[in-house]
Amino acid sequence: MKIGVTAASGRLGHAILAELHAAVGAECVVGIARDPARIGIDAIEKRRADYRSLDDMTAALAGIDTVVMISAPVEVGTDRVAMHGNVVQAARRAGVRKLVFTSIVGDDVAEDALFYPVQRVNRDTEALVRDSGLDWIIARNGLYLDLDLRSIRAADGAGAYRTNGGDGRCGYISISELGFALARLAIRDDCNGEIVNLTGENLTQAEIVALANEVFGLDVRYEPITAQQCIDKFMARPEYAARGVEVVRMLAGCFECMADGDLDVASDYERAAGRPVRTTREQMLRLKEAT
Repeated sequence: MKIGVTAASGRLGHAILAELHAAVGAECVVGIARDPARIGIDAIEKRRADYRSLDDMTAALAGIDTVVMISAPVEVGTDRVAMHGNVVQAARRAGVRKLVFTSIVGDDVAEDALFYPVQRVNRDTEALVRDSGLDWIIARNGLYLDLDLRSIRAADGAGAYRTNGGDGRCGYISISELGFALARLAIRDDCNGEIVNLTGENLTQAEIVALANEVFGLDVRYEPITAQQCIDKFMARPEYAARGVEVVRMLAGCFECMADGDLDVASDYERAAGRPVRTTREQMLRLKEAT
C-alpha cells in the first residue's frame, strides 16, 4: 500500500512525510510536488505534479491507495476550489481508495467577514471531497503555533505583540503535532467519513504570549488592535505586502475569527492521532529545542 502526500514540499508536507516514513517505511510513501527536488525526505519516492494539471496529477497518483491533499496556499488570482477539484478528480481516475483533506478549523462566518473567502474555499472543497465517492477524512487544522510564535519572539525588545484577536480563544497547534495526526489518519481507517478538528488547548492571545515569555525568556505584552490596524501592520512589512492585500486580509481575518469565537472549538486530536495532543507549553519547548 502506498500513501501519497500532495503539495509535499512545504512545512506541513515534510512533517507528514517524516511521520509516514517512520511509521510505514520509505517504500510505502510518495511525495508529490511541483518541484520534487524540494522534498527533503530521503529514500521516499518523489513525483512531479501541479494542482493546476488534472492529467499530471492523475499520473502522479497512479498506484496510490491513500492520498493526503494539503490545501493549496492562498495566492492572488488562483481558483483554489478548481485546483483542489483537480486532485479529487485525479484521485478518482487513478483508482485512489481514500483521500484526507487538510482543511481549516472554524465555524462558518458571515460573508462580510475578512476570513470568509478563505473559509468558503475550504468548505466548498470539503463538499467535493464528501461527494467524491472515495473514502474520506476532512481534517480541520488549527492555526500554526510555529508562525505566530515566531512573530511573538520577534516582538521581544519592541515590547508588544499586536493583533485583533482580542480575548478570543484559539487551539493553536504546531506543524509537528499536525504531521503526527495526519499521518495516523492516513494510515488508519477508524475516522473515515468524519470531519475532525486537529487543535490544541484553547487559549487567548494574552495566554499564548505569557507562555512564550516563560518558555523563551521574553518580555512581551499582548496589545489588542483593530482589524484595520492589523492589516496596516502587515502591509507595512515588505514580506507581507509583496503577497498582496488579499493575503493580508486573510491573516487579519484569522484573528477576527478568533475574536468572534469561531476558533474556540472542541478538539478531536486524541481520537484522530491515538494520543492526546501535547500541551501548548510542551509544543513550545519542542520548538525551542528545534531552533
